Amino acid sequence: MSDPYFQQLFAERIGGADYGKGSDIYKFEKIKRAKRRALAEHPDRELLDFGIGENDRMAAAVVRQKMVEEINRPENRGYADNGIPEFKEAVARFMQRHYGVELVAQKEVNHCIGSKTALAMLPACFINPGDVTLMTVPGYPVAGTHTRYYGGEVYPLPLTAENDFFPDLDAIPDDVRRRAKLLVINYPNSPTGRVATREFYERVIEFAREHDVVVIQDAAHLVLTFEGEPLSFLSVPGAKEVGVEVHSLSKGFDMIGWRIGWVCGHERIVQAFADVKDNSDSGQFIAIQKAAITALDTPEIPAEVHARYERRLRKLVETLRSCGFECKMPGGTYFLYTPAPIAAAAGKTFANAEEASQYLITEHSIVTVPWDDAGAYLRFSVTYEAPNETAEDALMASLAERLQKAELRFAEPARA
Repeated sequence: MSDPYFQQLFAERIGGADYGKGSDIYKFEKIKRAKRRALAEHPDRELLDFGIGENDRMAAAVVRQKMVEEINRPENRGYADNGIPEFKEAVARFMQRHYGVELVAQKEVNHCIGSKTALAMLPACFINPGDVTLMTVPGYPVAGTHTRYYGGEVYPLPLTAENDFFPDLDAIPDDVRRRAKLLVINYPNSPTGRVATREFYERVIEFAREHDVVVIQDAAHLVLTFEGEPLSFLSVPGAKEVGVEVHSLSKGFDMIGWRIGWVCGHERIVQAFADVKDNSDSGQFIAIQKAAITALDTPEIPAEVHARYERRLRKLVETLRSCGFECKMPGGTYFLYTPAPIAAAAGKTFANAEEASQYLITEHSIVTVPWDDAGAYLRFSVTYEAPNETAEDALMASLAERLQKAELRFAEPARA
């Protein structure tokens, strides 16, 4: 088959003339293929899927009922543009009630069609060719992808156990710091589960002021904080002067797929985001924004989601530890990040986390997500489907039985 006439016209940012011809397979596509193979070869063996990162429950009944009411109101049929005032006000109430953050609703808050779109658009506000975005890895790559789209560069900040899964800001080379415009962080961190400390945020603020860098803090998992009280970046003095925080109703409110979140912080940055957004979309459906208001004003919803995933994580930690994994309860998120095994039964060895993950899927029908960005780690998600605690316990028992049969071996943990 010959190339279409426009093959030479594809932008370099997505591959240029070679677009569509590469043989590289995306990590999650490899996982999907391995899952299909496991199901085909072992149709009678249940797939234990800890790879998914989507909430297992529908949004709360009160939120769905509000959606039913609002979807039939003619006044909600039009374009939402940069959001309705009522949603911004609900966000301001939520931020003050949960995190002690005071916001001017109509100036310091703007809705987004999920936090992914916000992280995609914010680089457009700042990045010119040659500029640098500093980003923690492993992590969500969207802000980095769009930085490159605009001709910028991404400088990775590895999150390692040795640094307690915080970035080493002092190790950034001088020439990189001089060109840096954005610092993208994410706490509670996905996938490591580390929560931020006030001291860390104070250091970030100091760094931003000293080097004229704008901070984007991705707070998608902030509601799912298990270690201490949830700490918003904007609750730390000086934070609002150097950046914004991006929030989502997906993880902590069971509203995966509703695509609703917000950006809040410095008025001028929020305004710049709103201007880019105004030229990118026409706003989320107003009925969804009004349903989201109900979610934000109902504290019992995030409390229930928090309790469910904390319970499941504690069970998972106990199960994995009994099978040789080195892990502990994460500070936040619904992910557990743990060093990958280096070997299994019958002399099977793994060069990296991806090989370990593929082995667990194909040989034992256990699905995890591999991360090899800063060491070999596996990520387990507790968003599996289980209708009650009895089902959760049965799943943990099945996991333990299969892992014990695998006879996994691990590297000796580093000693301080």
